[in-house]
Amino acid sequence: MNQTVIQDAFLEALRDSLPAAALIEQQVRAALAEDLGGGDRTAALLPADRKSRVELITRQNAVVCGQAWFDEVFCQLDPGVRIRWQAADGERVERGQILCTLTGATRALLSGERTAMNYLQTLSGTASRARLYADAVAGLPVRLLDTRKTLPGLRVQQKYAVRCGGCHNHRMGLFDAILIKENHILAAGSITIALKAAFDVTASLPVEIEVENLDELEEALAAGATHLLLDNFELDRLRRAVDLVDGKARLEASGGITLDSVRDIAETGIHDISVGDLTKDVVSIDLSMRFVDA
Repeated sequence: MNQTVIQDAFLEALRDSLPAAALIEQQVRAALAEDLGGGDRTAALLPADRKSRVELITRQNAVVCGQAWFDEVFCQLDPGVRIRWQAADGERVERGQILCTLTGATRALLSGERTAMNYLQTLSGTASRARLYADAVAGLPVRLLDTRKTLPGLRVQQKYAVRCGGCHNHRMGLFDAILIKENHILAAGSITIALKAAFDVTASLPVEIEVENLDELEEALAAGATHLLLDNFELDRLRRAVDLVDGKARLEASGGITLDSVRDIAETGIHDISVGDLTKDVVSIDLSMRFVDA
């Protein structure tokens, strides 16, 4: 799959509720190759015609996410494996709950167990974290956005999980929006020069610029900025920025956002809050696959 096709699939993932089936197939194929290599030597010890039934159980409260990747693992190993889900992506589940049952060839169930659970536990961890943040700002007119601080190779999957958890996506990568940050400004020479260059080269991509104080904010507004990223602004400066801009641009707060601080930030009247913690420090959900009939 070439880079252009991958980028198109990423953009489709932004637009749709679930990434394209072809992209999921490609991702799972790479994950299985990583784990199986030349074949599962241990599962091969069992008779090829043996069938089993398995239950997938969560060991902690969570928001489920990643079913399409989980299903695709077993589809690639053996299309005869049948999976019956008892919870949907985005649904809250409780410790001890059965998430799904699987029936089919024992070899395929054993070979796919780890890869399938790696997807589900990681993406459910991301979705569960996002839900905590979404709940923290419930009732306020603010969007919580993810960032590019994702696990390598899991960008699309984690951004999908963020949506399942009730938060929103920022840009997918460096190709679908212009975000002018501190180093870009330093390299260009000034906020004004950097914005002019951005406006000159594109009329179709969104353009956002990072500012670190109110003077830079005023310069950016004067240069025509419509989206401003307020980097590490304290609460009082956020309120002053909201008053100063007075609806002339969309404002996004960023930098050091935590569950303890996110509601206070949202209450300043800011439009968006970008939170690296949604995807960067994800803790996987504890899951267990238990053979109940072999």
